[in-house]
Amino acid sequence: MQGEIRLEELTKSFGEVVAVDGVDLRMPPGEFFTMLGPSGCGKTTTLRMIAGFERPTSGRIMLDGSDVAQVPPHRRSVNTVFQSYALFPHLDVAGNVAFGLKYQKLTKEEKRRKVKGILDLVRLSGFEQRKPEQLSGGQQQRVALARALVLTPRVLLLDEPLGALDARLRKDLQVELKAIQADIGVTFVFVTHDQEEALTMSDRIALMNHGRVEQAGSPREIYEGPETEFVADFLGVSNLLHAEASADGGVCSLRIGERTFRAEQGDTGARGEVKAMIRPERIGLEPHDTPGDNRMPGLVERAVFLGGAHEVHVRVVGGELLKATVSNDGKPLTFALEEGSAVGLHLPPDGLRVLAPSQPPPSAEDAAERPVRTAPSM
Repeated sequence: MQGEIRLEELTKSFGEVVAVDGVDLRMPPGEFFTMLGPSGCGKTTTLRMIAGFERPTSGRIMLDGSDVAQVPPHRRSVNTVFQSYALFPHLDVAGNVAFGLKYQKLTKEEKRRKVKGILDLVRLSGFEQRKPEQLSGGQQQRVALARALVLTPRVLLLDEPLGALDARLRKDLQVELKAIQADIGVTFVFVTHDQEEALTMSDRIALMNHGRVEQAGSPREIYEGPETEFVADFLGVSNLLHAEASADGGVCSLRIGERTFRAEQGDTGARGEVKAMIRPERIGLEPHDTPGDNRMPGLVERAVFLGGAHEVHVRVVGGELLKATVSNDGKPLTFALEEGSAVGLHLPPDGLRVLAPSQPPPSAEDAAERPVRTAPSM
């Protein structure tokens, strides 16, 4: 199966600014792979280097075992869909989709069949004669996708293609885009700063920060097992706690305020000052006098009804504000959610995670010290 990408010590500097700093990633063939991160983290620059629009300062871009770091874009069997779809306004849908085929040695009937097949795939049959101005934003996005896929690339790169759409349409197209990718089996490399998009569509995610990959893995692995404070804070809602870590009979013990908690997840070998985290859905809200380990008291500051759950903000002893999620399962609550109500919070050991420190941002001097490994010009 074609479409495997490997990035090896990939670096890109713009003068003194290190935009991408020694990235190592493998994107298996047929996978929906997402590069996620805040603005300026290096994800779009990495995508542009895979596409061939930027040349790396050092490192290799392996496509099915061949280094294409110095190969021009039109010779890479890689296509890109941008946030601005750049459809030709004077061409109808069929003309836009067929535009790239004019450089291939195909008969008119072969082109017609390819265009029809790809429009069927993206659910635009019957729209062949419409102009872009007659289409909705979501339909234009699917035309741009069809135009890229009709050339049967080994890899399709998508640079925030849903960013210009309204929230409801964006949610619908997230599901459609993943379904299309699963149907055709082409490797998709998707760039976004939207964590919901990444969690919804991806087989695997690389979360980037300061030009580096902080963590890569499946959506579940990264959400449930963040390794650093940055990952925990960026992906999903998390409660971050200042703690003092020590060993207690081979178990990681965290001193949080005046109370001691056992932690079974994350960097449990850490000692001294650390950050710990727990997701809101892992906190158990209870009556304030509930006995047992890994518990602390608090006062409700706010409760927000979200339909399927309540999001409860609790101020605990020591001043920390924690968020807990209480499922709306139809059962009566055993504690009050009104402002000022006293409650207890249970932080189970298997939900309490000790975090490693995030990497500092790279410097130009760091990048300059690395050996440059590029392919010869072609």
